[in-house]
Amino acid sequence: MATRKPTAPAYVCTECGWTTAKWVGRCGECQQWGTVTEQATQTGIVRRVEATAPAAGRRARPITSLTSQESPRRSSGVAEFDRVLGGGIVPGAAILLSGEPGVGKSTLLLEVAAAAARAGRRVLYASGEESTAQVRLRAERTGALHDELYLAAETDLGTILGHIDEVSPELVIVDSVQTVASALSDGAAGQPAQVREVASALIRVAKERDLPIVIVGHVTKDGSVAGPRVLEHLVDVVCHFEGDRQTSLRFVRALKNRFGPTDEVGCFEMTGSGIAEVPDPSSLFLSRGRPEPGTCVAIALEGRRAMPVEVQALTIPTQAPNPRRVVNGLDSSRVAMVLAVLERRAGIRTSDKDVYVSTVGGVRFVEPAADLAIAIAVAGSLTENAVPRTLAAVGELSLAGEVRPVTQAAQRRSEATRLGYAHVIDDRSATLRGALGDVKAHRAPRRLDDEIPAF
Repeated sequence: MATRKPTAPAYVCTECGWTTAKWVGRCGECQQWGTVTEQATQTGIVRRVEATAPAAGRRARPITSLTSQESPRRSSGVAEFDRVLGGGIVPGAAILLSGEPGVGKSTLLLEVAAAAARAGRRVLYASGEESTAQVRLRAERTGALHDELYLAAETDLGTILGHIDEVSPELVIVDSVQTVASALSDGAAGQPAQVREVASALIRVAKERDLPIVIVGHVTKDGSVAGPRVLEHLVDVVCHFEGDRQTSLRFVRALKNRFGPTDEVGCFEMTGSGIAEVPDPSSLFLSRGRPEPGTCVAIALEGRRAMPVEVQALTIPTQAPNPRRVVNGLDSSRVAMVLAVLERRAGIRTSDKDVYVSTVGGVRFVEPAADLAIAIAVAGSLTENAVPRTLAAVGELSLAGEVRPVTQAAQRRSEATRLGYAHVIDDRSATLRGALGDVKAHRAPRRLDDEIPAF
């Protein structure tokens, strides 16, 4: 409501504060010349908000009188996606899924929509990037056809809300928010004002109807969600779908989750018939066949999930003044540090060798827990000693040559034991020399002559 106050005087004396409605050269109070100046004219408009009594069903209640059973989780039908969400989809939740172009966001959400439809829940899939015929073709290929799955190719927010009223779904998927425009906001679709308006309207519908909505968001070159940062603040869950186009492995990580942890990771594999869950990804990151020199298994930790990752190293003598250091899937700076520690603290010379270090399966393993496995793999390649398949290594190397403990060490050891690794080399070896000695005690049979130096 707006009310009007009386207009303030237009002129005031800077010495004594005398006021007048019109300009005069001399103050009428202190009789001084040149002290009367004009002041800013106020509009007199005062805005205020009237208090409104809440509706009967929306009154504030003691938190102790509320129960979590009022919003039970519902399974999405995809166990790995449920793992990331904290056990399932909460009614009324707004979920933002981001990822690089072509990584498989639409394929994953079409699988989620089909799984929910097969469970008896009606799903509305609103596509702003593809026609209904194109979505139908992909659904035929992935086996996602169901009568309870409704498709709509719309880029207007009002029409999408009309589809929600008409279909009455239990799950809505909007692909993507950057392609939808609202008539209430100026500018083209994808601009910050449009993205903010569209997301706010969809979230408002989700909260009012206890209707979960999954929104697809584009990302920029640096991997962040395109559009205003407020979009990530508005939604309840932010998931990032990542993977390398050169490999079939995909990961879903929760960057924000108001209803569960953010340290869970879902693992998927892209196949010719769509996207498939990988409940136990350990076999994807291990090579097959007999042990070869220059390989060592490390136990990586993705969220709460521990899984083995094989590190491979290849060393070649060189006469070049600057030997090559080629790294794939690992942190190149940590590999360079490990090579320096190997030469200085363990007496294994690497400065006259080209060194190639990589992981198996295209997985990226950049945590410090890979240091010891890198050192053992490089030492094995130089000495032509193979590490047995029943041995794994977990540890961080310091510049002094010490093997330091890593986070969740007990969980890594227990997972290694469960997967059949009888020996785990870790911080119990104390030093790098001690760790190489422990590997020597359990190493595989030698492949070449004995004149090659041992570990």
